[in-house]
Amino acid sequence: MTHEIWRLDGTRTRSVSAENPTGAPGAGARATEGTGAGAARELGLGWKVSPSIHIAAGETATLMDVTGPGVLRHLWLTTDRTILRSMVLRVYWDDAPEPAVDVSLGEFFCNAWDELALFDSEMIVVAPAGGLNS
Repeated sequence: MTHEIWRLDGTRTRSVSAENPTGAPGAGARATEGTGAGAARELGLGWKVSPSIHIAAGETATLMDVTGPGVLRHLWLTTDRTILRSMVLRVYWDDAPEPAVDVSLGEFFCNAWDELALFDSEMIVVAPAGGLNS
């Protein structure tokens, strides 16, 4: 069998989210404030109280901040589709000063025009209900 990095044995997996940008074990669904606090006010810990973040025009947000070797297996997000060309996705590897990926969300998700294009491929999915997947 050929050795492939994405099939390393003994790996540690983690789920990174708006509530847990480092993927720390047990740190998801622990927020008590956030974008969903009103809807989840009676649910308590263990529920997604802050499943999303609000990014104002001109602001930046860190979506994931982890150290060590790894493989990003799935990126999922949703946003106002009218601003896909205005939002920029930047990905940095190995403490590099320049991003390895620096592109608008629209271009990354095959939607670089002013009109929504549903897309379904092995690497990118733009779903009818709003999910952007890679």
